Amino acid sequence: MSALTAPCLRQLWIMAAMLLTGLLQADEQSVRPGINRHYENPDWQQWVATFETPGRELYDRRHDVVRTTGVRPGMRVADIGAGTGLYTRLFASRVTPGGKVYAVDISRPFVSNILRTCREQGLGNVEGVVNSARSVSLPEHSIDLAFVAATYHHFEYPQDMLASIRRSLDDGGRLVVIDFRRDPRISSRWVMGHVRTDRHAVIREIQAAGFRLVEDSPLLRVNYFLVFEKTGP
Repeated sequence: MSALTAPCLRQLWIMAAMLLTGLLQADEQSVRPGINRHYENPDWQQWVATFETPGRELYDRRHDVVRTTGVRPGMRVADIGAGTGLYTRLFASRVTPGGKVYAVDISRPFVSNILRTCREQGLGNVEGVVNSARSVSLPEHSIDLAFVAATYHHFEYPQDMLASIRRSLDDGGRLVVIDFRRDPRISSRWVMGHVRTDRHAVIREIQAAGFRLVEDSPLLRVNYFLVFEKTGP
């Protein structure tokens, strides 16, 4: 077989580059199609009763969770998947003076109700953001901490969402992810069926997206509590 000529080699390189570019730019496929459909028109009071009730670990340990995040006055925090705004309001009180909290949720009714409850409580440092399934819809370098509680398993497009979160974090910014452990020894049947992956897989996904794990807190029992730091620029 004769050797390939320089023009042929060049053409092969161009074709390979085009193929690789197409693969890299291909849209990420949903890992859980329709998982957020029931938040499109939610019953606000029903979800308040679900999320803000004694016996739910993230409600019972809410003040411990906020302290463990290290949030302090002047910080810019994004509560991603803010839901009924339980943590949005706690963060808003803690970052004053000079700080700001973004209440980010895919559900417009949730965001509207969060802003209403914040106004009623005199919290003027909260901005509502209705995000898309692929992005947190925040400006680049706009936050110091991204807080994702009981929401990571609702990311339909985790790679896209993590890339978006990373862009929104300032240099050295941190990402806190709290979610169900998905361990048959302690998890309910509902959790085992509803949550797509376990803590170890979540760590791998987030590290691959340009973060390093800096803390694996033992604070919670049925939820893991992971703290990551953005790496690089």
